[in-house]
Amino acid sequence: MNRIVRFKIIVLVVLSCIISIVFETMQSASMPTSAIELPNRVNTAQNTDFGRHFRELGVEGSILIYDLNRDRFFQHNPQRNVTAFLPASTFKILNSLIALETGVISDEIAVLTWDGIQRSIPEWNRDLNMREAFKLSAVWFYQVIARRVGHERMQKWVAQAGYGNQKIGNKDDIDKFWLEGELRITPQEQIQFLRRLYNNDLPFSKRSLSIVKDIMVMEQTPDYTIRGKTGWVGFTDNVKPEIGWYVGYLEKGKNVYFFSTNIDIRNQKDQSARIELTRRCFKDLAVL
Repeated sequence: MNRIVRFKIIVLVVLSCIISIVFETMQSASMPTSAIELPNRVNTAQNTDFGRHFRELGVEGSILIYDLNRDRFFQHNPQRNVTAFLPASTFKILNSLIALETGVISDEIAVLTWDGIQRSIPEWNRDLNMREAFKLSAVWFYQVIARRVGHERMQKWVAQAGYGNQKIGNKDDIDKFWLEGELRITPQEQIQFLRRLYNNDLPFSKRSLSIVKDIMVMEQTPDYTIRGKTGWVGFTDNVKPEIGWYVGYLEKGKNVYFFSTNIDIRNQKDQSARIELTRRCFKDLAVL
């Protein structure tokens, strides 16, 4: 074999190696990175099969949990998590912020006088401050606040906060738009709103944000704090089935877990399932 032939063979081998390396590099670049590196990756591992909790409790619905430090979502029923619903009493989070920021109520201990109308929940039938009204989810208290804020200011603040579809209806809807009006929000949007609340990234003063975060505390232990709000779309005959919410965030150590639970409420026991479902899912993640 002469020198020219040997040289051609060597060139062909080198070219082949170069092509192979380039192809492998391109192929590797097109492959997804690891689960930890992918932002907002949805966990589908068997050890986080949240669906079994819904089956055991006999309810239909969804849950979405966002792990801040790991930048990862865990969920059940992804289609429902991007479906819009009336926010019901979960809107009290934003309603409280707007009330404080506009000055229609001075702080969380300022009292509103009960109008004397007997309502179905006995605990509502008395004078209340905002801290109490938030815990009791007293509808009349937040209706008074909404009327005092007024339609124009309410629309402005709902839009600035980027809350759901931002539709509060007309002036006649000012004290009911979150219960039976046009306002809609998805479980995913609830998480987005809560993240902005936690990060003080909403258009409200630090004072207003701090007060609302404080009245949101539902459970506090040496190990963790849960801030949240329940909601129940069941005040009209136009909503079937009735919808139950439980949204908020859990702080543990140096991490935060945002959650949005949304279920159909068909009977009395389903109301308590909102919180029970959420706790069971957190236990799956070894958070509780």
